[in-house]
Amino acid sequence: MKKYIVFTLLMLLLTACGRSSIEPTSSYGNTVGQFEAMDEEGQPFSNKDMAGKVWIADFMFTNCKTVCQPMTYNMSTVVDELEKQNIKNYGIVSFSVDPKRDKPEVMKAYVKKYGSDTSHWKLLTNYDEKFIRQFAEESFKTIVVPPTKNNDQATHGTSFYLIDQNGTVIKDYIGKDTGDQKFPKDEIVKDVKTMIEKGPYKK
Repeated sequence: MKKYIVFTLLMLLLTACGRSSIEPTSSYGNTVGQFEAMDEEGQPFSNKDMAGKVWIADFMFTNCKTVCQPMTYNMSTVVDELEKQNIKNYGIVSFSVDPKRDKPEVMKAYVKKYGSDTSHWKLLTNYDEKFIRQFAEESFKTIVVPPTKNNDQATHGTSFYLIDQNGTVIKDYIGKDTGDQKFPKDEIVKDVKTMIEKGPYKK
């Protein structure tokens, strides 16, 4: 009986060690859908280019007058910390919700202001507004309402999303301080490192 109990405890321990310590949130389980876009260098980029890396994703636009600047700054601090810790095999992907205005050169100039290493950061555009609205909803369970003739400001969610090496959305985080909640930079960095070390998430 004692041997059985010891064996059972050992198996439970091994099972726990084989799983990621990351706790999925309500966004868990969706797969990033197919897309074809253009990055800030004017080069093609698609969901196929995301395979095998851990990604942090968000939605933004360069003409934003409210949430995008603090979000982009916060994303830059994540990049700075990952680079400081010499973390490899990760990527950042920011989807423009205003693709008509956000040409590649505009996106490149926008992120350059934050002074971070952009070698792992893809800023995507060159798709239509109908696509980005549907893509955000289906892949990330979030809302995107592109600008209109009467309102040059888009509406979009402010979350950041953790994506594993298989393109599965695992977790979301607040992209900026909200009330008494602070932007969780350290948690994001820790989760990226864990995902790289453990591999794609398994239930």
